[in-house]
Amino acid sequence: MANLQTTYLGLPLKSPLVASSSPLTYELDNLRRLEEAGAGAVVLYSLFEEQIELAEMGFSDYYRQHDQELPEALRHIANMKEYNQGAGSYLAHLYQAKQALTIPVIGSLNGYYSSGWTRYARLMEAAGADALELNIYYLPTKAHVTGSEVEQMYIDLVRDVTASVRIPVSVKLSPYFSAMANMARRLVGAGANGLVLFNRFYQPDFDIANRAIVPSLDLSVSSELRLRLRWVALLSDQIDADLAITGGIHTAEDAIKGLMAGANVVMMASALIQNGIDHLAIVARDLDQWLDQYAYNSVSDVRGLLSHAQIGDSAALERANYLNVLRTARRQDNK
Repeated sequence: MANLQTTYLGLPLKSPLVASSSPLTYELDNLRRLEEAGAGAVVLYSLFEEQIELAEMGFSDYYRQHDQELPEALRHIANMKEYNQGAGSYLAHLYQAKQALTIPVIGSLNGYYSSGWTRYARLMEAAGADALELNIYYLPTKAHVTGSEVEQMYIDLVRDVTASVRIPVSVKLSPYFSAMANMARRLVGAGANGLVLFNRFYQPDFDIANRAIVPSLDLSVSSELRLRLRWVALLSDQIDADLAITGGIHTAEDAIKGLMAGANVVMMASALIQNGIDHLAIVARDLDQWLDQYAYNSVSDVRGLLSHAQIGDSAALERANYLNVLRTARRQDNK
């Protein structure tokens, strides 16, 4: 059997397969099953910035009938009791998860601004979190807000959180920055120990019959992996931080691609929601078998084999790929 051990955020992991933040991590029984299936670590479901603000204001038991008592900026908040039980219960769940598992437990904060982040980051650390994942979700819809202002907001938030805790911190990013490599370097300079590429923002749909905007959940597919592979391969030799891929990891082949790009770990959520927690064990088994079949002794033997540093030809990851795809499409069209 191949050695599947790796490290992420300075933490030793028995496997590069990590269960990422999702409703599956809400139940302790699910967390135990994820560990038994071979997860190297788990990222808990997110505590949302809006919930932190409500708790800070004394509205931790908020219900919709009290929404007029809140500032306008907080009146959009759904009743999150179906997803989690608020800030206090989140910390209790984190503590219980640490008692129940032997693998690392990573807490997740979702938001973009609140000063409450630093306090709850410290509370998560006190509750036993081995690391934190900052899931920064900000949509700059105002025309006067510049890209540099958005980037600085990210940098300031990461610097404040990393300065307030001793445990490692990763940042879950969107792919929408105009200069991704520079932004990655700046985030690491601000204290991030790792980057998670990329966040899958859920886009609303339009209900044309009822003239309404409705939430929409689309699970990932393996083809979404390509964007992640490209950027991890380009960044792995440019920044001094660990890299995780999330979005599109469904099979052992997907996981191997992520590792070859240079990722320390690959994260799974949609595949487990779609196929069940036991699917993780199948991926772990297939990953082990693939490594044995191709005579690799460990995960570290394949990590980075297709990264920019190893292939030495950035053209394959940059503009030349675009031209080659067009040329291939033309050939197929002429057949």
